[in-house]
Amino acid sequence: MTPGRRPRPCRGVVLLAVLPCLLALPGCTRAVDGVPTAGSTGSLPESPEQLEPLLVTEVPSGLPRLQDDELEPPAGAKRANDVAAYADDPARERDVLEDYGYRFGWERFWGAGPASVTGVFVDQFETRAGASAYAEDLARNDAAHYAGVLDEDPRDLPGGCRLLSVEHPEPGRGLTGSAAFVWCGHGVFSVGVTAVAGSVDAAEEEVRAVLAEQLDRLPPR
Repeated sequence: MTPGRRPRPCRGVVLLAVLPCLLALPGCTRAVDGVPTAGSTGSLPESPEQLEPLLVTEVPSGLPRLQDDELEPPAGAKRANDVAAYADDPARERDVLEDYGYRFGWERFWGAGPASVTGVFVDQFETRAGASAYAEDLARNDAAHYAGVLDEDPRDLPGGCRLLSVEHPEPGRGLTGSAAFVWCGHGVFSVGVTAVAGSVDAAEEEVRAVLAEQLDRLPPR
């Protein structure tokens, strides 16, 4: 398949799944002790466990870190089967991920209630083309799902990044406040950052700042 003609991945449902957790689990907003330090950027990770130390550990908004295993579905390490499980047809989605050359990923969330959530998604692929196509298709999929405004050449963001803004979420879309999403291809990585905040400007400011730090922590393109 060629980019833009692939079945649409359903990674965007992760944010919808996390929002109820912020209301239902008392422990969901506990900060995590033992913040990992960044590893060497001289070589590519060979497993989710090697990728994990490269993720950002704090966000500019100051939201507390959410424990991976207290979210549903759990955040943290992701294999193709985990990501495929977000789709209505996991078997078909697994085939799509194999077509992208998906290897593994890691998710991390911060939050203080359903109207204040930040998430980071870093996924590693076999090739740069696969990572770029995945990021592009996710951006377009989320734009269609959330009925937001997609900027395919956002100001002050690296080439290959797309910014989605949702100022007034439509009922039934699963968002509880103004939101911003950014998806970028960065070498063999796809990097996504999402934020729900008090205003779309605040959400965009959050995702831009988190993205900049996250890209700096990854191996060079």
